[in-house]
Amino acid sequence: MRFDARNVPATFSICHCEPCRRWTGSALLEVSIKTEDLTWHGADRIATRASSDWAERAWCRDCGTNVYFRHTREDKWFGTTDLPLGIFDDASGFELTHEIYVDHKPDSFAYESKGHKHLTRAEVLALQGYMGEDE
Repeated sequence: MRFDARNVPATFSICHCEPCRRWTGSALLEVSIKTEDLTWHGADRIATRASSDWAERAWCRDCGTNVYFRHTREDKWFGTTDLPLGIFDDASGFELTHEIYVDHKPDSFAYESKGHKHLTRAEVLALQGYMGEDE
């Protein structure tokens, strides 16, 4: 399974929510790309699972590699697909712009800060309009 991506931003973000930490075994370092700018080759090898009422996660049926996180409910991030940074053949040159769920981040996780944004769980859910809903 491979993909082609157009209009790839030069930025990435980090999510420290519990589902992302469990899914990756760490934190999700992700590049957010418009879904329409992705072309999958071998898409039949991609398995998906609804990971909440508003999102799904995907992995490769052959090797188990985590492939993407995608919002399925129309919200601020609907229409984008978050690809793990490590899925790119060359992950060099991306710039960290923000970390989310920083109030869930283990104290052993430290990323060099060059002024990127830090958002708590409450701040993220407020942006999405999900106050009071589970992750």
